[in-house]
Amino acid sequence: MQKPPQAVDFALKETSPNIGAGAVSGDKLSSTYDLVEQMQYLYVRVVKAKDLPGKDVTGSCDPYVEVKLGNYKGITKHFEKKSNPEWNQVFAFSKERIQASVLEVYVKDKDVVADDLIGRAMFDLNEIPKRIPPDSPLAPQWYRLEDRKGNKAKGELMLAVWMGTQADEAFPDSWHSDAASVGPDAVSNIRSKVYLSPKLWYVRVNVIEAQDLVPTDKTRFPEVFVKAVLGNQALRTRVSQSKTINPMWNEDLMFVAAEPFEEPLVLSVEDRVGSNKDETLGKCMIPLHIVQRRLDHRPVNSRWLNLEKHVIVDGEKKEIKFASRIHLRICLEGGYHVLDESTHYSSDLRPTAKQLWRPSIGILELGILSAHGLMPMKTKDGRGTTDAYCVAKYGQKWIRTRTIVDNFMPRWNEQYTWEVFDTCTVITVGVFDNGHIHGGAGGSKDSRIGKVRIRLSTLEADRVYTHSYPLLVLHPSGVKKTGEIQLALRFTCSSLINMLHMYSHPLLPKMHYIHPLSVIQLDVLRHQAMQIVSMRLSRAEPPLRKEVVEYMLDVDSHMWSMRRSKANFFRIMGVLSGLIAVGKWFDQICYWRNPLTSILIHILFIILVLYPELILPTVFLYLFLIGIWNFRWRPRHPPHMDTRLSHADAAHPDELDEEFDTFPTSRPSDFVRMRYDRIRSIAGRVQTVIGDLATQGERFQSLLSWRDPRATTLFVTFCLVAALVLYVTPFQVIALLTGLYVLRHPRFRHKLPSTPLNFFRRLPARSDSML
Repeated sequence: MQKPPQAVDFALKETSPNIGAGAVSGDKLSSTYDLVEQMQYLYVRVVKAKDLPGKDVTGSCDPYVEVKLGNYKGITKHFEKKSNPEWNQVFAFSKERIQASVLEVYVKDKDVVADDLIGRAMFDLNEIPKRIPPDSPLAPQWYRLEDRKGNKAKGELMLAVWMGTQADEAFPDSWHSDAASVGPDAVSNIRSKVYLSPKLWYVRVNVIEAQDLVPTDKTRFPEVFVKAVLGNQALRTRVSQSKTINPMWNEDLMFVAAEPFEEPLVLSVEDRVGSNKDETLGKCMIPLHIVQRRLDHRPVNSRWLNLEKHVIVDGEKKEIKFASRIHLRICLEGGYHVLDESTHYSSDLRPTAKQLWRPSIGILELGILSAHGLMPMKTKDGRGTTDAYCVAKYGQKWIRTRTIVDNFMPRWNEQYTWEVFDTCTVITVGVFDNGHIHGGAGGSKDSRIGKVRIRLSTLEADRVYTHSYPLLVLHPSGVKKTGEIQLALRFTCSSLINMLHMYSHPLLPKMHYIHPLSVIQLDVLRHQAMQIVSMRLSRAEPPLRKEVVEYMLDVDSHMWSMRRSKANFFRIMGVLSGLIAVGKWFDQICYWRNPLTSILIHILFIILVLYPELILPTVFLYLFLIGIWNFRWRPRHPPHMDTRLSHADAAHPDELDEEFDTFPTSRPSDFVRMRYDRIRSIAGRVQTVIGDLATQGERFQSLLSWRDPRATTLFVTFCLVAALVLYVTPFQVIALLTGLYVLRHPRFRHKLPSTPLNFFRRLPARSDSML
């Protein structure tokens, strides 16, 4: 089923940005920013001052520095009563917006009424030197301060002034003239940063048995289970079948933990004394940093741990130590990959233990150039505005670009690099609106503008892809284009042999196949891993906020959606469309719609029957020729979000409202009842299809089950005759006669179903035994 192309507005566009300008050929270091457009900046590093005169009545000064270039002005923090202050702060002025010919640097004394001028330094922009990495940083120099008339004033200021690009190492931490309206408290929220996901481990707790438990009520048989708590994760074993004071379980509990290990594992043995009442018989705490780390499937040593119990005596909690013990086998699993992303969009498949990693197969370089046509995401001073930044995630490394303040066409031109260990992975780039610049309240969130996913296996090695990707976001009102982002992407392969050999390896580490985890376990553990990652990154400075991490990791991708269900159904139909097309073509051959083609198929069939050793070579040669033929029309662009494939452009508003509903639902009961009835009707159709499949399978089983004795008698007799005929008749003759019968001319056919089909449809199924 060939779907119609999606709207041009939602399509991918190839671009030709001026990237790599100014890179020195042959110098690897100078070409580290060759995937972005060069942006020129004037850098001013204010280091320190000395011998500043006192301007107050007390003879002291509260100095700060003001760097002024045309209408742009950057200010350092001020020091109280200090004549030799140190700032070590960098200011960056975009060359595009420079409207002055002189750079002015003022040293001022902070005062209650009006700030006094201590001195200044002036620089002609035409005289400022250029610096191109990998040159060493420009050494700052002492400059004698002057007063307004140009006369020498008391005091000196250490400065470094140079022209550079965004490749300069001073760029990420500098004050930018583009963000001049941002207050000093919010500056940290707009800078570019690199984050690393915490190292995640699976914790396996094998609860074997307990000994010498002391239940309070000794007249009843104890119903004992073990409860394990790690952070906000809590699991429990089943109630032991041996209802004694020496219960046994031999049950595995799995948790997710992140380095550094902050919380211990707490185990408690509990006795169910009532329907909703559990009594704690003993507890033990296990710090994770002392737990053995396992790299393969070999079992770790088991341990006996003493259980402790606390009782209240005279209002005080006292610890009672007694002889109760618990037998455990606990380890940190280093041979698994801890899934913290949606399985379909994984960016990393390596095991936790670094000693099990294979060598990298290449380098991925991403240039985040610009965006255009962004929609206003919030209102400031009565007008719409957007403060956009990008986040990219691949493997354990997250990057965040600087925020471009109040701009619908931001230009970032930042480049980042990742090591690639597997090409069957996906890089995700998201665009967000920064909601924490202009004094955003604690409850404000960073709004999503859109995201792009690119699978590395679809990229050609060493080719630079420069495309403009549509930013699409699904709202309850429908799919909306919120702008476009321009990216430059290059995958460089370090070893072609290693990369091709990777296709023979299993996708996940071998422990996933030797000791597989259940689907339910994986879903629960993935959810816990996502929560840990989002919590850790939200504690960084500046924080990568929870809503950003969850959007990048597709936290809600497993939730029910009528739209996704329809899309997946049509995806299945698209996969089966090839088989359906072959079936239709064969039907045309059988009915001689094109006599010449039917005759040629007859000839080919006879040749293959007479020379069966040609069948497999013919099949593989045919597949080879199809592959070579399709090479001319191979995709030349990386894949992107497809609104038609996702059924986002034709989704009913009520279906979208259901998709955006909370879990559990927050909609009125009438809506919930209507949606429940709709799901029941869909499930009824699915139930009918499953029942039909079961009926056909049961009819096959009834061929030899004697449920219909006459049908089974006929079939058994037929099998005996067929065995005798096939024994005395060469197989090639049977195959030839069967093929000629199937391909017979329409004048030898009739429209009634065939005898075997009539016989099969008359066989009994178990549907008549269903209630």
